Amino acid sequence: MSKIAIAQIQSSTDKAANLKTALHLIDDAKSQSAELMAFPEFLMAFSPASQSAEELTEVAESIDGPFIATLRDHAKAAKLGVLAAIYESSPVANRVYDSAVWIDAAGNIASVYRKLHLYDAFGFKESDKFHPGNDIAPLVSFGAAHCGTMICYDLRFPELARMLALAGANILFAPSGWVQGDLKVEHWQTMIKARALENGCFVVAPNQAGNIYTGHSMAVDPLGRTLVDLPEKEDLAVIDIDLALVKEVREKLPLLQNRRSDVYAKHDH
Repeated sequence: MSKIAIAQIQSSTDKAANLKTALHLIDDAKSQSAELMAFPEFLMAFSPASQSAEELTEVAESIDGPFIATLRDHAKAAKLGVLAAIYESSPVANRVYDSAVWIDAAGNIASVYRKLHLYDAFGFKESDKFHPGNDIAPLVSFGAAHCGTMICYDLRFPELARMLALAGANILFAPSGWVQGDLKVEHWQTMIKARALENGCFVVAPNQAGNIYTGHSMAVDPLGRTLVDLPEKEDLAVIDIDLALVKEVREKLPLLQNRRSDVYAKHDH
């Protein structure tokens, strides 16, 4: 059994204030006996449409910068794993990575995932400010929990979730800043459930609230049952995840074993 805290926050443009909020939430999660703390995308700061790419690069930091260093110290003190999403400095001028950083309970950086699929859709163009990553990230293990990482728009691409499941993930984490719009909450809920069902795993998706975002942070089990679906305001949920259910479901519904990769390879584009 794993206890996972899901933070639904409304990031402001003030990086220091957002960091302070994160530290308080880590303490709150620890007080509720959580073992992992998952924050949404854009924890570091909200980037309004009016913010230029150059201005965003000034907000961004390296993985060994003060924002992550402070979270590492706090995670170590709390003996709590933390998933935090930041704007990471990239080698490309006026572009940053949208990165999810795993910090283990000893305060070490366990894995870094840089968002593969940039949200150039529904009138948005993240590629104007972001530089895409180029690979999946190593899984992070906390006891029996083997955690794969996606970010927001990645949920619309089942290939990524499947690759992580085949690599051994039994929980998929999808920190998000899911943007409001017609049917967007329905899309969000449907795809989180689909990724869980098709891979026989848990999906934990902390989301931004307020600003332009939908809230509705979710956790779904391998049978598609909703464990939590938060309202549209800031909130913190601590949930129990029984990882034995993954083994049970994958035995009864062996989708990963029943794949026809021999046929898929013929049509891979």
